[in-house]
Amino acid sequence: MPSAPSPRVERRFYALGLRLLAIFCLASMGALIKLASARGVHLVEIMFFRQLLAVPVVLLWVLLGPGILSLKTRRLPRHITRTIFGMIGMTFNFGAVVLLPLAEATTLQFTVPIFATILSVLILKEVAGIHRWGAVILGFIGVLIVVQPGHGHFPLYAGLVGLMAAFMVAVISIQLRELGKTETAPTTVFWFSLLSVPVFGTAYLFFAQAHDTASWALLAGIGTVGGLGQMALTAALRWAPVSVVVPMDYSSLIWATLYGYVLFSVLPGTSTWLGAPLIIASGLYIVWREHRLSRQNTATITAAAD
Repeated sequence: MPSAPSPRVERRFYALGLRLLAIFCLASMGALIKLASARGVHLVEIMFFRQLLAVPVVLLWVLLGPGILSLKTRRLPRHITRTIFGMIGMTFNFGAVVLLPLAEATTLQFTVPIFATILSVLILKEVAGIHRWGAVILGFIGVLIVVQPGHGHFPLYAGLVGLMAAFMVAVISIQLRELGKTETAPTTVFWFSLLSVPVFGTAYLFFAQAHDTASWALLAGIGTVGGLGQMALTAALRWAPVSVVVPMDYSSLIWATLYGYVLFSVLPGTSTWLGAPLIIASGLYIVWREHRLSRQNTATITAAAD
């Protein structure tokens, strides 16, 4: 009889460390983006160099790990679709960082689990009970407190850009869930980086400018730190379940607040301090609830098999 597959090894503390490192890198990338924008670097330039400089980082990751042959894929059309949505999401994500204070842009990103719940019901036909819908409502109350339509300390359109960024991340997470059934994480990251470079490169031709050394250094930092953050973010999922590592994402608010104060002399407004805990509580509950339901479903399937 063939031997049963060995259970997947988990290294939870290692995974948590990777996730915290990833969040630090991505928060640092956000600060670098805001600094570059303040120096007159166009958003298109930022996105082009973010993807261009990420390619060698991802290639090094692949060469040191599964090897170059792991990048072969039979699902190129799916990768193209993911790249289109990814570029749209990146535009909104980076745009939110440019338009909003760092802490507020980060807080609105915490609505991703809320949008993911709604989309999983609408697209994946998953069932969400009263508990998760209650968490969704709580999260949107937090959003209203932070954004304060018509009365906020930043323009309403900037808040909408931040919410659209979170919505696109939720859409992409569903795409990645489907791609992940056949594709490894390095393969998905590589094709997104590679396919987006020509598109952003074409746009870059219309927005390219001369910059001083400091601005070029910021662009180099954005690409390098962003690539490292993306690798660590993905690698963390290899060693622990999503429900274990995702709560570490909320540490980004600490870094965003620190960078906002040190680099831009800006602290989160009162509305953000009031609304952020509601959004964070909503996201954490949704993650915990999905983890609990997943364990219950696994136990039911195991019992049925026995």
